[in-house]
This record gives sequence, structure tokens and C-alpha cells, in this order.
Amino acid sequence: MYVICVIGNLPIILAIFSNTHLHTPMYFFLVNLSFVDVSFTSTTIPKTLLNIQTQSQVISYAGCITQMFFFIIFAELDDFLLGVMAYDRFVAICHPLHYMVIMNSNFCMQLVLLCWTISVLYGLLNSLLMLRLSFCSHMEIQHFFCELNQVVQLACSDTFLNDIIMYFAVVLFGGGSLAGILYSYSKIASSIRAISSAHGNYKAFSTCASHLLTIFLFYGTIIGVYFSASTVPNSASTAAASVMCTVVIPMLNPFIYSLRNTDMKKALKRLFFPNA
Repeated sequence: MYVICVIGNLPIILAIFSNTHLHTPMYFFLVNLSFVDVSFTSTTIPKTLLNIQTQSQVISYAGCITQMFFFIIFAELDDFLLGVMAYDRFVAICHPLHYMVIMNSNFCMQLVLLCWTISVLYGLLNSLLMLRLSFCSHMEIQHFFCELNQVVQLACSDTFLNDIIMYFAVVLFGGGSLAGILYSYSKIASSIRAISSAHGNYKAFSTCASHLLTIFLFYGTIIGVYFSASTVPNSASTAAASVMCTVVIPMLNPFIYSLRNTDMKKALKRLFFPNA
């Protein structure tokens, strides 16, 4: 699954960079999402595969903190980029005449840079807060990677500040992005209903279908599986939820965005078969 994730996302990045017709805001955000998906998966799965191969489940303290730092960054970026892509679709459908003025290249760059800045600062904050905690000599994490919440729970010192920051971020970042997505799509739904022709309705909806499916998979997995795992504490169910988020969804995203997208299929065909 990891190999499919990498092989699926990298051609999308190369195809968009090599095709000038795809140098639009929507595909600019898609390039960033594909890069984040590969990076997100790469923070945990290579180490897991190494553990399986060597039959060793050990990770160093520094390695654990580093893994946690990058995992938080790319998890938040995934969340933020889905929100930004929803805003892009909102402007494209609700304000089509002003789309290129609003979503100009500088603004798109600023949006992505803001997402990166917040994600890096939040990852750095959690890592620094983790360094102030003391741990017992032997720690066993009931997971296949250093998951923030589980590592915090293993600390021998007071974790009140860590817990506050963690839950505050879930509400502010996760809830904020989801609220923005729901608001954008409520406006999009209103605009689509106002279109009289069936062809116009289908064309408007088709531009959002891939993004909607990605949102459903991402948030549906987090809300459905993680919440059920929290009500019935079970390391196996929590690990299954993490595999869905860190491997399965990044693996499916390139297929979701390419199979239903004619321009993307043409760009991929031109990338692999330039003389065809």
C-alpha cells in the first residue's frame, strides 16, 4: 500500500508541473496535497516496515520526538489543504467571473504558506512541550508509531498543559477547517440549486465530486473510527484507524482525483506516453 501511495501521488505531481494547462489554483493545491500525502505516509510506514523486517519494535527517544513532529505537521497540512481546496471550489462556483482575480497566484501561495507556517509552529510547540516531560525507564507504546496522545499518557510528570494544547488544537484547527468546508459547500449547494439546466448542475457538481469524496474519507474515518475507539479502548482498533488515515486514504487520493478528471488523465497519458 505504501508503494502504491508513492507511485500514485508522484506522477500527479510530475504531470501537473509538466503541463502548463494544469497551472491553475485547483491543481496547485492538488500538487501540495499529493506531496503532503506522500510525506504523511513516509513519517510512519518506512519505520514500521523496518521493524517488521528486523523483528525489532524499538525506537529511540529522539526518533520518537522527530517522528511525532513531522507526523503532526503533515496531519495538520492535510486538514488545512482540504479546507483551502473547499474555499477554491466555493469561489469557482459561486463567483466564477471573479475567480482568477480572487484566486491569483500570489494569494494561493500565501494560503499554502500560511498552512505550512501554522502546521510547523504547532508541531514545534508539541515537540517542545514533550521535551519538558519526564518518562520512566521503560516505555511501551501500544501503537505502530509514536502517536502524540499515547506518548503523553505514558509520561511520569504532569501533562495538563500538553492535554490543553492538544484538545484546543483539535477544536480550533480540526473544527475550524471542517466548519469552513461545511460553510463553503452549503454556499456551493445553494448556487448549484439556482442553476436551471441539468447539464449546468452536473458540470458544477462534477468539479467538486473528487474533493467531496476525499473529505468524506478523511473526516469520516477520523470521526467514525477514532471516536468509536475512544469509547471502547482497544489498541487494535486505534491502530486500524491510523492505518486508514496514514496509508489507505493517501493511497486512494490519486485514484480519486485522476480517474474522474479528464484533464488529469490526458496529462498523465502525455507524461508516460509523450509520443502517443
